[in-house]
Amino acid sequence: MDHSDDARHEVREFLTTRRARITPDQVGLPVSGSRRVPGLRRSEVATLAGLSVEYYARLERGQIGGASSGVLEALAGALRLDDTERDHLFDLARAVDGIPTSGRGRRRTTSRSASRPGLHWTLEAFTRGVAFVRDQHQDVLATNALARAFYSHLIGEGGRTPNLARFQFLDPASRDFYPDWDLFAAMCVGVMRADAGRDPHDRGLQELVGELSTRSDTFRRLWADHDVRSHGSGTKRFDHPVVGELTLAYEELAITAEPGLALIVYTAEPGSPSAERLELLASWAAPVRP
Repeated sequence: MDHSDDARHEVREFLTTRRARITPDQVGLPVSGSRRVPGLRRSEVATLAGLSVEYYARLERGQIGGASSGVLEALAGALRLDDTERDHLFDLARAVDGIPTSGRGRRRTTSRSASRPGLHWTLEAFTRGVAFVRDQHQDVLATNALARAFYSHLIGEGGRTPNLARFQFLDPASRDFYPDWDLFAAMCVGVMRADAGRDPHDRGLQELVGELSTRSDTFRRLWADHDVRSHGSGTKRFDHPVVGELTLAYEELAITAEPGLALIVYTAEPGSPSAERLELLASWAAPVRP
């Protein structure tokens, strides 16, 4: 299977799974007779999108190359895609067309990309929050002092670059660290799916997906769902082995100088128990220097 076949396969799976999750009553269509397929029929999606059934069938078979932005927007509306799913559809269409995301290829990122002194100085400037840089493979490439303490059970292993996805799905300790483990698992896979759509020919990501699919039934099931999401911002709960329960707000920031890298920052509400525990964690880690 060549790269274009890979992209068309992703389009087929994505559109099919999006269609299957919508019921006729959700979009105001009458229900009559028995239905052999879950969700909407192809003809119903075509009607909602204002397309011929034949043309939509071609799109769902992965023949999406050359589809206009208007057609893609109509599909996104008919399938009730959220912003992240809509962007994913456009990314997949570009991949079928052979057009790099945002009009240019994503630069490959390595640990050397995150070794610039300025980037490390920036991370260390975050003294009251957990700050780290990850790439599209979920590798943790750089950290501040508090992040090294926060992820000590992950980073301290040495050897292989710490990887958030491997920790999530292959390390039993993750179920203690993440009280909302199922939510974290779905989030991790959704972010990886979105990254794969932006660069479907990323061999490193393909190898990671293959490894996790082989070793984790949960990952394999979630990957087959074709759900996508952005990390963005929000709140997460943790149970740290040193300081206990933490509720932290998170923000993800793109590093424009290094496409594919993201800066993640976790902070606690000032004056909260979580803020006090982060300060305790910082004190615990203070003598430990890289």
